[in-house]
Amino acid sequence: MTHPRFACIVGARPNFMKMAPLLRALGAHPGVETVLVHTGQHYDKNLSDVFFEELEMKRPDVSLDVGSGSHAQQTARVLERFEEVLQNAAAEGKPFNRVIVVGDVNSTMATTLAAVKLGVPVAHVEAGLRSFDRTMPEEINRILTDAVADLLFVSEPAGMENLRNEGHREEELKLVGNVMIDTLLTLLPKARSRDTLARLGVAPGGYGLVTLHRPANVDRPETLGPMLDVLAETARRLPLVFPIHPRTRARIAGFGLADRLDAAGIVQTEPLGYLDFLALSSQARVIVTDSGGLQEESTVLGIPCLTARPNTERPITVEQGTSTLVGSDAAKLRACLAAVLDGTYKQGACPALWDGRAAERIAEILVES
Repeated sequence: MTHPRFACIVGARPNFMKMAPLLRALGAHPGVETVLVHTGQHYDKNLSDVFFEELEMKRPDVSLDVGSGSHAQQTARVLERFEEVLQNAAAEGKPFNRVIVVGDVNSTMATTLAAVKLGVPVAHVEAGLRSFDRTMPEEINRILTDAVADLLFVSEPAGMENLRNEGHREEELKLVGNVMIDTLLTLLPKARSRDTLARLGVAPGGYGLVTLHRPANVDRPETLGPMLDVLAETARRLPLVFPIHPRTRARIAGFGLADRLDAAGIVQTEPLGYLDFLALSSQARVIVTDSGGLQEESTVLGIPCLTARPNTERPITVEQGTSTLVGSDAAKLRACLAAVLDGTYKQGACPALWDGRAAERIAEILVES
């Protein structure tokens, strides 16, 4: 194919970090046209626009503006509006050769379904990840996307096995590494040159970083309260920086738990842009999170990560990396934090192919396919 034309989909915060290196890698191939489609699944100045600026990523060529809503509402809007984009492109004589989706949000699944129904092939970046927990909406999105996409780019060996077990043909599967790490390694020097730590009053290696937003952790006071208590205890020994997601802040206030965060040593901030956040995550002594991406980033950075989830779709971060699953168990969180502070926590290793060149490998395959 001489001049391929790709529709590249972003819809929520993590998608931006994954798509940015892909756009750069595809742009290095003469004649390749990329059309960036932003579904608008998450639209917030603090959680969206800043990433286009900091990641040196072009502004969207198409915005669907689907907004928030239930899973069904979002999926329906994306299906309807992206189908129209595909149909208009074909009518104008500029059909897409392929749709490229990343991650596991509602936009990932919905744009994939719209494309394959119209006969447009789909490549899924970060395919094959499985938590085996179907109560997670992301798990359903991953399974459905992989089921109908015909080119599956996989970040770790467990993903290859999952897809083989689901009956995918070997020629569909490509173990390429992790595009999130491409972005991390590219922007790490710029992030560390910022004055983020000084502004927050912490020193490299002298603080912990906390992020919590998943419903299992923040939607019930009997779960959230004890976790906040552990953080307050830990802050007496190690300062903690806690960029608080709007959802989490609302739950803390609604449950009357705000006083538990007023402990000395807990630095509360609003959600941060990618570079400020990377400055923090890359220089922390420990990370407490329920974020999938942070499990991966902490493993590459060699920083202990206590993952507040009962399972993970990224098992390599636990088996080889620095992550430990603590679920919503405050006692386990306390014990692991003590191990970090006492110097007895495990050492991790960086997985193969997490070398900052995953997007280059993907682009080569896409251009040749």
